[in-house]
Amino acid sequence: MSESGKRYKAMVDKLKEHNHKLTPQRLAIIKILSQSEGHPSVEDIYRELQRNFPGISEATVYRNILLIKSLGEVLELGFAGEGTRYDGRKPHPHPHIVCVTCRKIIDPDLESLNQMTKEITQESGFEILTYRLDFFGICPECCRKKE
Repeated sequence: MSESGKRYKAMVDKLKEHNHKLTPQRLAIIKILSQSEGHPSVEDIYRELQRNFPGISEATVYRNILLIKSLGEVLELGFAGEGTRYDGRKPHPHPHIVCVTCRKIIDPDLESLNQMTKEITQESGFEILTYRLDFFGICPECCRKKE
């Protein structure tokens, strides 16, 4: 099973476990979240759903995302002045790289992050519960456009 398929199944299983209905709209939202590599906003998901669910509202999309988030199956990323984006592929804390030009977000794999978290814990005495690590730059596509 693909990673997006596993994420989709995990979200559906969590909804079932908590006795939430599996409406066609909810399943479509979960499918988008589980497959999207671009960290979509509510507006992005709403636009994508319009083709198959012309009567759906942005409020319905937002409520469903909040429900899925409350179950720990989506990560919310808020950016000042830019709105909120959602990550259903990796619902746990992880680093992001954000293009300041086109607003694309990618997930780098940083093996050193676990070591850094241990080092911060040892140095500060804090029990780290969660974190947010964002890097901002210009993506390769936007760099090529500038040349």
